[in-house]
Amino acid sequence: MEFKDLEIFQLVADRGTITAAAEELNYVQSNITSRIRKLEAEMNTPLINRHRRGMSLTPEGKKLLTYSTKILFLKEEMKKAVQINKEPSGKLEIGTIESVIHLPKILSSYIKKYTDVDLSVFTGVTKNLVAEVLNHKLDGAFITESDFDHDLVSHEVFQEELVLISDTRFSTLEELKEEPILCFSQGCGYRARLAEWYKDQNITPKKIMEFGTLETILRSVVMGLGIAFVPKSEVIRLEKDGLIQFHKLPEQYSKIKTVFIRRSDTYLTPTIEKFIETIEINKQENIFL
Repeated sequence: MEFKDLEIFQLVADRGTITAAAEELNYVQSNITSRIRKLEAEMNTPLINRHRRGMSLTPEGKKLLTYSTKILFLKEEMKKAVQINKEPSGKLEIGTIESVIHLPKILSSYIKKYTDVDLSVFTGVTKNLVAEVLNHKLDGAFITESDFDHDLVSHEVFQEELVLISDTRFSTLEELKEEPILCFSQGCGYRARLAEWYKDQNITPKKIMEFGTLETILRSVVMGLGIAFVPKSEVIRLEKDGLIQFHKLPEQYSKIKTVFIRRSDTYLTPTIEKFIETIEINKQENIFL
């Protein structure tokens, strides 16, 4: 069995068709097909169901996909562990929730110092980002602190306060209980904290509306569409401009930490090591501001 066969199998599984995988690799389709059949012969079992609409993995194919992911990950880890170059370089793929206020400074400091790193940043909610890190799809991610999987290690970035915000028509929490909640999708740490408060108050939200970006949520609150639970640091200017109203919740719901997570079993390359160092430097600078 060759690594290339596993890489091709993974790409076919990810793209959903042999045609798409062939186009990405700039291979002829017959080459992709023969490599898959060779792999099936070695495994002595069909790995792909072929049908008019494309293909899907067999149960055995799904099992192989799990193992091939681990094998190819270990291959990359092996290369990293023995590399001679100690300067950060190569790809670094980082995930983040939308509202990490210090993220631009961290990224800017890192990229200006380590110019050979090809940095990519992807946004999502905490639950999905944790899964991406656990599945080796991201090198690390900025998320809200929660109960972590034992395969993860976290580095504190900063702590902040969440506030419930509304347009200026409302002055008390009691008035807000019937208002629609504007939030990110399930898996968002801020949404989970607000849900805890509602549950402890024996309140059932009348309506929940999901949005993809923080900017859209804030604009919608200003327009009177509903309320949102967001970092205070992100909305101070809106409050000063008289566009929104703050409503504070008890500290057990409103105090929250943003952390950077990575897999505990991965080799700490110079690229990720220096990124964590940049986070720590930024944290110290903000403590003393």
